[in-house]
Parts: sequence; structure tokens; C-alpha cells
Amino acid sequence: MIRVLENEFYYLDNFQRVLDWIAERYADLLVDEEHAFIAAFPALPRAARALFVRLVMRKGTLFRASKLNYAEIGCPVEAARALLPSGWIELDPGVDLDELFDLLVKPELVAAFALTGPLKTARKPEQREALRADPAHAGTHPFSHWMRHDQGGDVALRLLVQPLCDRLRLLFFGNLSQDWTEFVLSDLGLFRYERVEFSPASRGFRTRADIEHYLRLHACKERYYAGEPAAAILPDLLAAVPAGGFDNPWLDSRRERLMFQLGQLFEKDKDWERAHATYAGCRYPGARGRAIRVLEKHERFDLAHALFEAASAAPESEAERQHLRRIGPRLARKLGHPKWPARRATPVDRLDLVLPPHTGLRVEGVVLEHLRRDEAPVFYVENALANTLFGLLCWPAVFAAIPGAFFHPFHRGPADLYSADFHARRRAEFDACLALLDDGGYRAAILATHAEKAGLQSPFVSWDWLERDVIELALDCIPAAHLRLWFERILEDVRDNRTGFPDLVQFWPREKRYCMIEVKGPGDRLQDNQLRWIDYCARHGMPVTVCYLQWAQEAA
Repeated sequence: MIRVLENEFYYLDNFQRVLDWIAERYADLLVDEEHAFIAAFPALPRAARALFVRLVMRKGTLFRASKLNYAEIGCPVEAARALLPSGWIELDPGVDLDELFDLLVKPELVAAFALTGPLKTARKPEQREALRADPAHAGTHPFSHWMRHDQGGDVALRLLVQPLCDRLRLLFFGNLSQDWTEFVLSDLGLFRYERVEFSPASRGFRTRADIEHYLRLHACKERYYAGEPAAAILPDLLAAVPAGGFDNPWLDSRRERLMFQLGQLFEKDKDWERAHATYAGCRYPGARGRAIRVLEKHERFDLAHALFEAASAAPESEAERQHLRRIGPRLARKLGHPKWPARRATPVDRLDLVLPPHTGLRVEGVVLEHLRRDEAPVFYVENALANTLFGLLCWPAVFAAIPGAFFHPFHRGPADLYSADFHARRRAEFDACLALLDDGGYRAAILATHAEKAGLQSPFVSWDWLERDVIELALDCIPAAHLRLWFERILEDVRDNRTGFPDLVQFWPREKRYCMIEVKGPGDRLQDNQLRWIDYCARHGMPVTVCYLQWAQEAA
């Protein structure tokens, strides 16, 4: 691929690449405006097209020509004039006082409004409020109306089709979180992606309704992150859902996650009725457990217990099972039921240390330095080791060309990574990868993938965290049976089980053994996902230790 600095119109070529991609894969879903744009864009002069793409890639929709300094384009006003018949931009647009203050710097505002006295040196917000009181400054006026003739005759431009460009970006990426910089980072080699074959079925959107639903969900999501009350967002969110739900699992998962987040907002506000209703209508992992908790907080213990019984009969995950074990005794006590028998956790080795604090090191680093030996090195790996080994061994399965998993060339991982059927849809591919753990071929496969795919984006592999020698050491010391147990548990629930691994790992290369070490400093405690992983390892005979560190002066 041509490097950015070697092709001054790299961004224009990338934009055209997106249009060609969309025209080839989504022609049946496009509306007239989108068809017309894709057809008309290549026919414009190159400078005009380049200016348009530059505007699309910048923040906002209102720009000053004097700030558009691109040598390959030349005069931005001349390039803009060629765009005017398209209706995609406007020269000298109407702007209001707020927009003007965003465009101009303080000395320009002083000159434009001939400010004197204290107002001349006031802060911009104070200047704006003072000017707003004058009726002459109300409403919108052409940009040129605001400027004095001796201010250089600058010109403003407004991009009029940003929503159209956002839809085109959405069609290409399948989301609105990625943008045009993906091409630049890829061209420069900063981000590199696995090449996946795209079939005609590899589309994020199957119908035009999918696109409209995504946009409405996205608008609700933006309002959620802007801090709007959940009650204000919920009606629009529910209106975005067609009767019977989406016929698109990937899109449906986005809606369920947003519903869960709204349930959390209702719960935070102690609006128990709405919180329960939102959780009850949500299929996002953990929603049922939160619904039980909300009923308990609302003191509707009979309903909470009924839902608890249903969940206990068929837990959706290990995380829910853990949550139910915690909530069950409380409900039994509230309802006067027999006391639950205490559950005994699998015994885990414990290491208590009293060490002096070390400036610049976290508790994990202090313990690492204390334990490391030449014959028994220690590494801070946390979640990186197990996930990296899994990602390297199962690379062919993770990047299998499953319909609906990859929509474009810039996927870090499959779109359905956290779906309940992620493993099931690739069962044959994962079985083939895990079989290498049984016949001894796993080591060669992992190291070959590490060499062949080095640096490619992956949802599992931490290229910058683990050096190859650490990976080789892990393969020397960790039995294949233990790796299989790790990987099978990750596949049971990728979202929850890819985290919670112990902080450190210590290897004894001569003895070909290892131990995982979770470090807890003063006042710290094990998190739920850590408890689940530690218990799992202990139950299956994998060496794991919980280290509790106290600082020497505090202990004294």
C-alpha cells in the first residue's frame, strides 16, 4: 500500500475506496441521496474532491478558508466553488453569535465588534454574554456580515451533508466509533489488520431498517453518555425497536447493552419500578441478576425469590451462579426460609509478606522484585499471558470468515466476539486448534503464529506486553492440560472469562513448573472475576497463590 507521505492525496484515494466498497456491497440498501452522491463524487475536479474529504475528516461542519492550508489543494475558495452546484457545502453561510465565537480568536472579536474598555480585555464568555444583550446580534447572519472589511476578507464554509457522510462511514465500518484515521494509521503501518475473506453475506447491515435502527440506537447512546436521565431516553429507545426485536443478532446486542445501562441509571436513582421493568425486558448478561437485586432493594422479596429460583434452575453463566450464591442466603433470611449451608471454597495457597514500600513500584512490582530469582524468574502478566497464548493458538478460529463477523478490513476482532454463540459458530475451527494441545503440536503452532502475525491487531494477543522469550518459557513450564483448561474456560464466556487472571507468574524452568500469584495490597480484596478464576484453578489442580502484602512500617 502507498505510504501516506508518498501520496499527497492518500485521504482522497481512501475515501473513494470506501465509496467503491459501499457501492459493491450495499447497493440494494442505499437511498437515492446516497446513490447520487456516490455517482457524482468521482466526476468533480480533484481539488474539489480533496477539499470535501478534508472537511469531512475535520471536526465540526463550519470552517474558515484561512485555516484550510493544504498545498496539494491550492486555494480552498476556488476548490469550494466547484463544489457549490452539488449542494454539499455553502460559502459564506449564516452563523449565529455562538458559532462566530467558536470561529474567531479574541483579537478578531475585539476588532469585529470594536470592543473597548473593560469588555476589550474580558474573557470570551463574558464578551459573548455582553454582546448577546444587543438585539442586533440576534439570529444568524452571513459570516461576511460579522467581519470588518479591514480584517482580511476571510471566507467561511459550511459542510451541509455531514449526516450523509456519517451514514457512509457507518455502512463501511459497521459502527460510528471508527473513522477515517483508520486508513492513515494502517497506511503508516501503525495499525495492521488480519486479512479476512469477505463473502456477499459479510455485511453488518442486512436491510435499510437495520441502518435506521442503528442510527436511532446511537442517538440514544449519545444522550446516555451526555448524562441525560434514563426516563428521557427510554421512550426513544423503545420506539427504535421493531415489533419482535431485530432480525440481526449483532444489532440486537447493541440494544440490549444500552437497555442494561439504562437499568443501571434507574437503579442508581432508586427508581425500582423502572429499573426492574428495564432489566426484565433485557437479555444482556447480568440483567436477570440485577433484576433480582432491584426487587430485593424494593423489598418485594417474594417476587425476588421466584426469579431467583428460576435463575438457579438454569444459570446463564458462572458469573450469575456466583451472584446467586451471594444473594440466596439473604433472601432466605428475609423470607424466613431455612438457613443456607455454608459453601466451602476450594483451599488456595496463601502467602503473607511484610515488605518495605518501594518508590515508583506498585504492590505487584514490590512482590515481583521480592520473589524473583535467577533460577525462578517472575513476570507481571495479569490477563495478557493466558489471552495471548489462546489468541496465538486459536488465531485461525478467531479470524475465521464467518458471515456477519467481519464487515471491513479494519476489524481488530470479530463483531460477534461477545455473543453467546461465538464458540458454537466456530466449533469445528476451535476444536481443530485445541486438538493441537493433545498431539503436542501446539508449541510449534503458537510460535509460528507469533512469527507470522507479529503486530497484527487481535482481541487477545498483547504484542507489546509479552516478549517471545516469555512465551517460550511459558510453553516450557505450563502443561498442555492446563492450557486447555484455561482456553476452554475463556470460550465458555469470552466477555467475563478473559479477565480475572492472577497478576504474576513465576517459572522454574529446570523443573518445568510454574505458579500464578495474585497480589493484594493493604485494604485490597479479591474481585468477583478473580475469585472465579482462582477457584477454577484450585479445583483443577493448577498452582495458584494469593499473596497478601503489608507495608513494614504499618505492620510495626
